Amino acid sequence: MASGLPAASVANHEPSPFSDSEVSFHGGLFHSGNNNVVDNGGRVPATPSTADEQIELNRDLLVPPDATHFSSDWTPSIQDSAHNSYLASTPYTVDPSRLFLISGQPSDTASRTLFDPDEKEAARVEVRGKGFITSTSGFKSPRRRVWWILALIVTLIIVILAVVLPIIFVVVKKHHTSSGGASTGDSTNPESPAGDITGGDGSIIKTADGTTFTYKNSFGGFWIDDPKDPYNSGARAQSFVPALNETWDYTRDQIRGVNLGGWLVLEPFIVPALFEKYQNVTPNPAIPGGQAVDEWTLSVAMTNDTNTGGGLDQLEEHYRTFITEQDFAQIAGAGLNWVRLPVPYWAIETWPGEPFLAKTAWKYVLLALQWARKYGLRVYLELHTAPGRYNHSGRLGPINFLNGPMGIANAQRVMDYIRVLAEFISQDQYKDVVQMFGVINEPLMGIIGRDQLERFYLQSYDMLRNITGIGSGAYMVVHDGFLGLTPWKDFLPGSDRIVLDTHPYVAFGGGLDQPLDHWPTAACGAFQVNQSNFDFGITITGEFSAAINDCGLWIKGAGTAPSFPDCTQWDDWENWTQDMNDGIKQFVLASMDSMHFPGYFFWTWKVGNSSVTGKVESPFWSYQLGLENGWIPTDPREAVGICDQLGVKFTLPFTTSYQPWQTGGAGAGQIAATAIASLAQYPPPAISNANGADPALLPQYTAISPIPTLPVPTFSAATTSGGDGWADPEDTALAAAPVEGCVYPDAWNAPAESNSFLCGAAAMPTATPPPPARRTLA
Repeated sequence: MASGLPAASVANHEPSPFSDSEVSFHGGLFHSGNNNVVDNGGRVPATPSTADEQIELNRDLLVPPDATHFSSDWTPSIQDSAHNSYLASTPYTVDPSRLFLISGQPSDTASRTLFDPDEKEAARVEVRGKGFITSTSGFKSPRRRVWWILALIVTLIIVILAVVLPIIFVVVKKHHTSSGGASTGDSTNPESPAGDITGGDGSIIKTADGTTFTYKNSFGGFWIDDPKDPYNSGARAQSFVPALNETWDYTRDQIRGVNLGGWLVLEPFIVPALFEKYQNVTPNPAIPGGQAVDEWTLSVAMTNDTNTGGGLDQLEEHYRTFITEQDFAQIAGAGLNWVRLPVPYWAIETWPGEPFLAKTAWKYVLLALQWARKYGLRVYLELHTAPGRYNHSGRLGPINFLNGPMGIANAQRVMDYIRVLAEFISQDQYKDVVQMFGVINEPLMGIIGRDQLERFYLQSYDMLRNITGIGSGAYMVVHDGFLGLTPWKDFLPGSDRIVLDTHPYVAFGGGLDQPLDHWPTAACGAFQVNQSNFDFGITITGEFSAAINDCGLWIKGAGTAPSFPDCTQWDDWENWTQDMNDGIKQFVLASMDSMHFPGYFFWTWKVGNSSVTGKVESPFWSYQLGLENGWIPTDPREAVGICDQLGVKFTLPFTTSYQPWQTGGAGAGQIAATAIASLAQYPPPAISNANGADPALLPQYTAISPIPTLPVPTFSAATTSGGDGWADPEDTALAAAPVEGCVYPDAWNAPAESNSFLCGAAAMPTATPPPPARRTLA
């Protein structure tokens, strides 16, 4: 989850680089030779001409001057009919970037939308990359009616074949998978009551604990679960996206994802019941305030709880029950195609003095990858925590990662954990499933420093590509550090498949007390990533939410009240009016539309109930709850074109092409020499908040410990190998560990003056040996 930064800081744009002869599209907008952006209806909006003007426009959109504030009798201004009125002028043309436009001639009415139930029943043909819908309404000639009836029948046949044939192909034909497995079509699957190894909408799933549920996927997705070939990657989340063993095309396929926040890395507002139990414990040095406010203090409180139902076993019970296989099935059935999986470093190991539940979370990471494979969901796996604290890293407090006296030492540990995870997911058995790997979540660049973080990213990149090779393995994801997108232009040009991740949130900015109909246009204006797709390359939105304010239990931290003046109506989601539901949905749709290329991940899939009230107390943040209650779209493709209808134009429509090296093609791995020269020195030449000490003399660890190897799952009936947890047998380096006989400052709370470590009776600062030579990656 993101920290409290103004949303206006996340989207900075520059003028279009198009020449007069270039034409491109995004979200139904066409950019023509006169450098005006024109929608399909011929409207020409006013657009900013400079980057500074765009920044000001974004700022104005998010916090407009002299806006009407809430009052005690305030009601949202978006009416029940708003959803339809926004789409009233939808043109009747087939646009490959809009999956919800109606093809054919307009009826005698001025406009028609797809939110009418009858329209949604119209025959739909989904063509990957070029969706279109045909409808029989608006054609009154009997002869035409006959033709349309025939067309409808043919269309329905095509739809049936589109859904059934892939499943037949999976069952009857051999399935190519990158893991080397081929399904023989064996129909004796003990995990399915019907003995099936695959199924679609309406099929019955039997889980490992013997419970059953019905798989509901109206989008033509199908699951595969072959006990003899558990690494079969032929499943497809929806009919209009590639199966896992097919190539994801970042210039055509749109990421529609959701986070699994609060599952393996806890946050109080996502799982309040776990924290509510320990809000009044006996204070001690580890919990000085007597309140569990983060996973560290919660773990201490649980360990000290010797009553029945106490202990750290509560955490594994949470892992087991909070997210289950059925959640993955529901995610695919909701029209989503990716999940972002936050993983804590203590899934790998803990060091003495760290109270986290060690290694247990890894069991559930393996289940997550198994379930994602089964339902055709791609995974963006990211290391969400770091020793020494940083935002949402398990312990509140000062930053000791790449900052302060223990900044280098803690970064050494982080690099080892990145390496361990990278070795695991780079095995052939997992390449199809884990297609993005985030090396660190939300590093606070404002504290760490840009130079320090960029050097760390280069070190991480070198290590990752030494393991995977060029053009292979997961895309590497780096977070923008809340610096915004513009400064990342031309970062490591020539590198192999690096993705930039940004986390725009309204809830942590200013001006939260705006009318409800303000926020959709604000999202459309401020959350676009088009310019960064040109300047940097693939740029995704790794986190966003439906929150238009910071209402909800503990959104700003356990025991911390929201800054919004009166949250009564927003916390009472069970009694939201239709206007409120529709207004929040419009904000979500507008956010999705502005981010839709290359894609986004909502934070988060599920929010747990409060043990005090028995219900969800942070409704804006739960995709699942929004689906059930109407403020999240049942089909996320509804979002495409919403910003057009709101009159907010994409300032720079993306041409839907990247540089070849940005997607692993020609030139990948050939980083510009100037970029390497400017960032190659590591440790960095300076570390902040260490009393000006030479980073080479700061406390550090040494490579003397065996590197942990993560265990692989076992499948009793499998006829294919599950690997050994380590992709690169030539990677034999040891892991960092404390120098024997030396005493280190507190890794989590070292004062700035503790810039040496004691070996024996006196401080013995020793210069860091020069870094190893960089291996050639090209």
